[in-house]
Amino acid sequence: MSSATLPSTPQAAPLSIGPIPLSVPVVLAPMAGITNTAFRRLCREYGAGLYVSEMITSRALVERTPESLRLIRHHESETPRSIQLYSVDPVTAGEAARFLVGEGLTDHIDMNFGCPVPKVTKKGGGAALPWKLEHFRSIVEATVKAAGDIPVTVKMRKGIDADHLTYLEAARAAEGAGVAAVALHARTAADFYSGNADWDAIGTLKETISSIPVLGNGDIWSAEDALRMVEQSGCDGIVVGRGCLGRPWLFGDLAAAFRGEQHKAMPSLGEVGDAFRRHAELLVEFFDDEAKACRDIRKHVAWYFKGYPVGGELRAKLAAVESLQQMDDLLGELDRDEPYPGAPAEGQRGRAGTPKKPALPDRWLESRELTGASRAEVTAAELHHSGG
Repeated sequence: MSSATLPSTPQAAPLSIGPIPLSVPVVLAPMAGITNTAFRRLCREYGAGLYVSEMITSRALVERTPESLRLIRHHESETPRSIQLYSVDPVTAGEAARFLVGEGLTDHIDMNFGCPVPKVTKKGGGAALPWKLEHFRSIVEATVKAAGDIPVTVKMRKGIDADHLTYLEAARAAEGAGVAAVALHARTAADFYSGNADWDAIGTLKETISSIPVLGNGDIWSAEDALRMVEQSGCDGIVVGRGCLGRPWLFGDLAAAFRGEQHKAMPSLGEVGDAFRRHAELLVEFFDDEAKACRDIRKHVAWYFKGYPVGGELRAKLAAVESLQQMDDLLGELDRDEPYPGAPAEGQRGRAGTPKKPALPDRWLESRELTGASRAEVTAAELHHSGG
């Protein structure tokens, strides 16, 4: 793959998540419908770091639903294995962690307290849950205890909105509960994905939490962004989400940058087509169903070919592809020698949306305690949604 050699940068300090050493301080953020084993394997082929699964609800694992058992599968090449759990109940969280550890299914458990999706927050889950601080603490404590020697980390947002920030208290509670690291997406639930991530908040968290690593998340679209976040905030590592959509080679850039060997991948259109095809192959293996894999890869078309001169008709055909053979025929129409377009292929990916008033249970903000009424709302919050 074509690349540009950039000035060398200081090598980053090593990072360990509990007993797990990472050669570079880079984590792939869980993304629903994206970070399945196919995408994780593809990203690993380009770089290094910790690659986290899609979010799995604890209740689904406890009930052994077929879909949850499929989603926690890792390919033999994936090591260390990382699974993100979503839970609203300490008992269920503990049971799910015991199952994962007892069956030898994971090397790391991450906990999602950053989901801003209204369907979740309106029931007191996701980014809304740390507002009920003691309930949050009980869930984390139960998971850490059940996980034993397997490290547990927590991913969260700054809070519900600018007037109801929770990240510092929640991080201190998580640190006290024995987590191995905390990650902050530096936006509130009200921000959703809009505006700019507040990297200064990551710095404040780093100043507050001293015994475990602090990871930063938000607006990392390039290796240069990652280095700037670390320099500005002092965080110990970075978590990248939307920036790698259609750009698995970003992990190669990140690995090089943190090793002090920064370079920038500049794939030709042919190389992008090859990565797209490889992604589809891995999806076929994951789903064990070529038609389903082709339906899944369709949502990646705009991300992979962002900024490249691929006509609307060809894009539309790729976004309706039904088989690998059809995909090969369509990719054969690309001008493989078309060079990297530069800025048009870079920058933000995914929908940013606009700030919005978070959907919350009735009278949720009146108390930091989980009362009887709010407890009933939380019980119904364990739905299969992700993000953060």
